[in-house]
Amino acid sequence: MKFKISFVIFACILTSCSNNTNFQKYQNEVKRDSLVFKKDSCEILLEEVKRFDKILLTSNAINNQIAEKSIKVFYDFYSICKNDSLSPIFLLKAGQVSLSIRKYTDAKDYFTKVISEFPEFKNRAGAMFLLAQLYDEASMLNDEAIAKKIYEQIIKEYPNSSYANDSRACIRNFGKSDEELVREFLKK
Repeated sequence: MKFKISFVIFACILTSCSNNTNFQKYQNEVKRDSLVFKKDSCEILLEEVKRFDKILLTSNAINNQIAEKSIKVFYDFYSICKNDSLSPIFLLKAGQVSLSIRKYTDAKDYFTKVISEFPEFKNRAGAMFLLAQLYDEASMLNDEAIAKKIYEQIIKEYPNSSYANDSRACIRNFGKSDEELVREFLKK
């Protein structure tokens, strides 16, 4: 019974508002205010991401608290300001900072979002390479099969890039010990 009453009240309000020309004006004002609010939010967040980015860039050592705050601010900027051209950059930075504090699963998620949600991003190949490295490294996600797939995708999509060259080298070095790699390097 309570649902029916609420529905009836809602329907009456909706009907009375839809017949009112002021309602349309109100809707337009609300939409405009929402856009202004969102723009203001992005401007405020942009100042914050720049501030945290500067702190990270000028630090000599990783401070986990600052790193965690930076990741949150970078991710918030991406979430709220997805249409901003800086959004994939700060999402990528969230992944890099996560990587630096050994939050490998989080880093993987951020890199994956950059790759899938921003196909035209100029540093997409870099995000792919970082993701492949996460899987390639035994102390991180340790899955050479997935790493190889990503390396091959880089080679296919960005054949003339430095990331493609690095991917080819990584594939050639699968299964080799550190000693073998050092010996090969010294021979060259």
